[in-house]
Amino acid sequence: MNQAGGITRRTALTSMAASGGMMFMGSSKAQEENPEVINEVCSGRLKQSVCRWCFRGLTLEELAEVAVDLGLVAIDLLNLEEAAVVKKYGLTCSMVNGPGTIEDGWNAPHNHDRLVARSEELLPKIAEAGLKNMIVFSGNRQGLPDDQGILYCVRGLSRIMPMAESLGINVCMELLNSKRNHPDYQCDYTLWGVELAKSLGSKNFSLLYDIFHMQIMEGDIIDTIQEHIEYIGHFHTGGVPGRNEIDDSQELNYRRISQAIADTGFEGYFAHEFVPTHEPIASLRQAVKICTV
Repeated sequence: MNQAGGITRRTALTSMAASGGMMFMGSSKAQEENPEVINEVCSGRLKQSVCRWCFRGLTLEELAEVAVDLGLVAIDLLNLEEAAVVKKYGLTCSMVNGPGTIEDGWNAPHNHDRLVARSEELLPKIAEAGLKNMIVFSGNRQGLPDDQGILYCVRGLSRIMPMAESLGINVCMELLNSKRNHPDYQCDYTLWGVELAKSLGSKNFSLLYDIFHMQIMEGDIIDTIQEHIEYIGHFHTGGVPGRNEIDDSQELNYRRISQAIADTGFEGYFAHEFVPTHEPIASLRQAVKICTV
């Protein structure tokens, strides 16, 4: 979904489907060569996860092994059928891919019947699998005023929220930047998403607050999170600029951000969604350490 050196979630998924995934150093090999860096339990107050698409060079099984070794509890942004794969490793899927696309989502009334039908198919299966979160998108504006976009999203989403509530599934709309990566995307400011959540009025609807995207759009990360945490159900990380490592090569202090989120009592998932430019496992290990607070 996000751009980094020409890589997006869409192109990463296409590449994986076509090639089956290139093989990086697996965790068992890493343990043999550098045993002191394996089995580093991710203690702390945040339930850390990792997004599948960013580590397209690892098979899902390899990524699951690495996640277990680093003490992560989940893998993010999987199709429903992939959740069974990570379950074998004692992991869960922290966010299931839902209906619709970034560009073509719930703010377009002509999409509602299709999106509702797909949601009604997915939600019971998500619940049956013991999973809790499904991602959705507003879609692009295409000239639609922001208040009208909220109205249309409410109209469509209100058709699936009773089922989501009855099954205990959280529907999460992602906040994305329209400045650099997703031109014209409508849910591009925290306050737009908060107004949608208030208008929808469901305890099972929340925002996926992508820290990378919101730093680009509005900054003021910590205060914004603290002020609106009741409407936030999920987090994504990523270094700014470029959505690469969250170390000191970028402009955000992820240690401080993680502490602020944990201090709110947040109980959802905190998923790493950065595209590594160095050895992938080492970069992920570093990110986990930074955010273990």
